[in-house]
Amino acid sequence: MRIFHRYLGFFLSGIMAVYAISGIVMIFRETEFLKSEKEIERQLAVDLPDAEVGSTLRIKEFKVERSEGSLIYFREGSYDKKTGLAKYKSKQLPFVIDKMTKLHKATTNRPLYFLNIFFGVALLFFVLSAFWMFMPKTEVFRKGLYFTLGGIVLTLILVFL
Repeated sequence: MRIFHRYLGFFLSGIMAVYAISGIVMIFRETEFLKSEKEIERQLAVDLPDAEVGSTLRIKEFKVERSEGSLIYFREGSYDKKTGLAKYKSKQLPFVIDKMTKLHKATTNRPLYFLNIFFGVALLFFVLSAFWMFMPKTEVFRKGLYFTLGGIVLTLILVFL
């Protein structure tokens, strides 16, 4: 068990680092931490209803601020109903970090979700195999159980707060 635990740990060290970094970055996803502004011009269908502009551009909390002729203005930019041209600003993470967070959030729509499943199963293996690292009658094992109980209690408290 120790050998499997050791070499699987070495094998997964890269992906664990990616998940750790992207998980920390995702905590700040509602802020502008590490994000830079990018100006985007996108051709949309002509004469879209206001609400559809926001969903097409995938802008959360889209709200039209004002209209002037065929132009509608929203917080991030503008959309011309005659030409269908949308000009807006978007805050984006650096390329590598953006790719890492997309890996972290993968769903069954993306081919990498198998990696997420494998990683989750491997983490469960680490949880279970840790209990076979020491003989049950040793002091280290008993202390380990206390730490396990403490971790479970802390997790439950944080989940239900």
